[in-house]
Amino acid sequence: MKKRLSHWGSSFYGGKGTHYRKMLVLILIIASIPGLITGALIYWFVGGRIENELLQLHKNQIIKRAENIDGQFENMELSMSHGALDTKFDYSLKDTDFYRQFSLSRDISKTLVLMQGAMPLAKRLDLYIDGLLPVHFNPEISVSDPNTDEWKQFKQASGKGPNVYWTTLPTLNKYQTGYDLALVHKIPGGTSEPFGLMVARLDRDNVVSLLKTVAPYDEGEAFMMQEDGNVLISTEGNSQASSLIEGVKKEVLSRNADQTSFLFKWDKNTYSVSAGVLERIGEKWIYVSIAPTSAIKKPIVFLSQVIVLISCAGLLLAAVLSWLASRKIYSPLNQLVGLLGNGNQTQGNEFELIEKHWQHLNRESLELQTKLEKQMPQMKEGFVLQLIQGYLSAYSESDLRDRMNHYGWNTEHRQYIVLYLQLVGMTELDTGGRFSHGDEGLITFAAANMIEELANERFEHCHVINFHNLTVGLLLNIPEVQPFKNELYQLSETLMKTINQILKMQVTITLGKATEQLREIPFLFEEAKLALSYRNFSKENQIIDLEALSKLEEHQPFQYPFSLEREIIQAMRMGQADEARQHVHAFMNAVAADGVKEMDVQQGMMNLLGSLEHAIMQSGLNPNQLFKSANLFEQLSALREPEQIEAWFMNKVIAPFIEAMENRADFQLKKMIEQAMLYIQANYMNDISLDSCAEHCGTNAFVMSRTFKQVSGKNFIDYLTDLRMEKAKEMLRNSELKINEVSEKVGYQHSYFNRIFKKYEGVTPSQYREMSRQA
Repeated sequence: MKKRLSHWGSSFYGGKGTHYRKMLVLILIIASIPGLITGALIYWFVGGRIENELLQLHKNQIIKRAENIDGQFENMELSMSHGALDTKFDYSLKDTDFYRQFSLSRDISKTLVLMQGAMPLAKRLDLYIDGLLPVHFNPEISVSDPNTDEWKQFKQASGKGPNVYWTTLPTLNKYQTGYDLALVHKIPGGTSEPFGLMVARLDRDNVVSLLKTVAPYDEGEAFMMQEDGNVLISTEGNSQASSLIEGVKKEVLSRNADQTSFLFKWDKNTYSVSAGVLERIGEKWIYVSIAPTSAIKKPIVFLSQVIVLISCAGLLLAAVLSWLASRKIYSPLNQLVGLLGNGNQTQGNEFELIEKHWQHLNRESLELQTKLEKQMPQMKEGFVLQLIQGYLSAYSESDLRDRMNHYGWNTEHRQYIVLYLQLVGMTELDTGGRFSHGDEGLITFAAANMIEELANERFEHCHVINFHNLTVGLLLNIPEVQPFKNELYQLSETLMKTINQILKMQVTITLGKATEQLREIPFLFEEAKLALSYRNFSKENQIIDLEALSKLEEHQPFQYPFSLEREIIQAMRMGQADEARQHVHAFMNAVAADGVKEMDVQQGMMNLLGSLEHAIMQSGLNPNQLFKSANLFEQLSALREPEQIEAWFMNKVIAPFIEAMENRADFQLKKMIEQAMLYIQANYMNDISLDSCAEHCGTNAFVMSRTFKQVSGKNFIDYLTDLRMEKAKEMLRNSELKINEVSEKVGYQHSYFNRIFKKYEGVTPSQYREMSRQA
């Protein structure tokens, strides 16, 4: 049983904690108290008042119904008196022969019928006349036998009492026992020597029905008695008194009052007794109504039961609603407890669990707050880095301002400026032994610290971005109305001077444009970064102002050293690493001379790299395999110093090619062809042939022809013709030599030169010269 109760309780509470149980009990009590108080008040006050009202109403109804009974008997008495005083019933009837005077007999019968009809309670109206013959009208005439009991009763009744009186007569119904209540009137009326009787026997059922009106309840009784206690009739249908009636009769007679009402206890039951007096002819009758209080109170008991049922239903409804309300009220707490308990319901106090987790969360919050404060600089740096690189383009301006405010920056009426700094001179540091290759991150870190310290001295809000590759970004936040150009130049001069003194490196600083929109910062940063390509490719401090960039674009024309490119390719093909290094150094000096911009130098070096890759492919090697799929152009674009670029070409491009060529089986043949190419380039203006070239290289014409085609991709004559055409075009463009002089310098006769030049170029030499000058 205990297990069942425990299981039912756990299912009812749903595995909730003690707080839920206490809350549910409290809600049940709060919801039940008004209903209980209301039910009690209705039951005790309203119910009691209704009970008294019902008892009083019962008494009033008994009195009114008793008056109705009295009226019925009084009407009967009046009808009998009026009939008895009719002239038909005078002394002449004593000497009348009713059989001879049949018309009179008929009139008497009609009168009796009319009189009986006027008396609803009368069951039978008899007329007894002791005349010439003893006759009996009922309502028809008949001759009576003087020796019968009925006639004897007549003789006895006519000789006693007043002219009109009430009495009880033995019933004439052979199927019934007991007595009938009867009204007797002597004939003729108002005489001292009557010779007849008019007897009206009351219908016992009608009288009982009339008497039951003062006992309206099925469990109640009523009776009428004379003053001496003789019971005339009761609702039981006879004059025999039951034990209850006997007890009530004694109590009523003992009170000796005309009107009385009292409660009478009998056989563990309580009865409401109402008694009154009915004034009859020559005597008084006492009517008594006996009704059980339970029957009287039955409506109020039913009402009380209804009230109790409604109260119980209300209590049950309140309990259900309280349960539902408690679950609804408890649901947020239950959800919170479930979250805190990892989905497991607690059986203890929920608030203790919440307090425990709250303290735990508070400790974690403090720890996280401490960690956040420590990580705030890194978070701020990450945010600014994402901002300048354009990763926050999906954010709106207001969102970006909110995040800037979160990191402690003022964004109201402010403008933003981006500075981009590049350190130059790493090669000298490496050579001097102060720093070595791979220390770029350390140098950039030191420079970033210097920049941050110097910028904070001049500006309230600034942030340094360390790119760890000898470049540093600086984001400034200054008021809109504050002039900033002079301060930026002063800051730039200070930065260059400090870095020169401490790190022994030169600095190029790009001054970006100002903006009031955070969303434009990535574009300004990219502009500042691209503007570095406008720096002079020399090791000196420089400041590039984007607002004055148009002046920077007015630079000297760039001259690409094609001859040095060919010498580098030739030395690389011949496997001459030292000569290639010298040619690369000369190439770098040529492209970086006369204040050429960095972007021009980068473009020239990119062209050289493309030419070298083309030569490598002509040599039968795959650049992707040779350089292991490395992006050489990306590596080259990241280099800023001449020494680094020269070393990169030798180590990353030329040296791998020479090593690969030396490892190939036909390297000597290719070397021989390279020697033949050098011979052709040196003697193209003379009359040379395949045989003379083969003899110069120490082989025969057949091997030379086959190998030359295999290595260079062209046969001997085509290669010689292409070289002569290139030299001729160069002289036509850059010299004032006549056409015949140009043809002689490339080894052709004038007429043949014109034909072959037009065949290759589509135009004559003179037309080509004119077109090149116009271009």
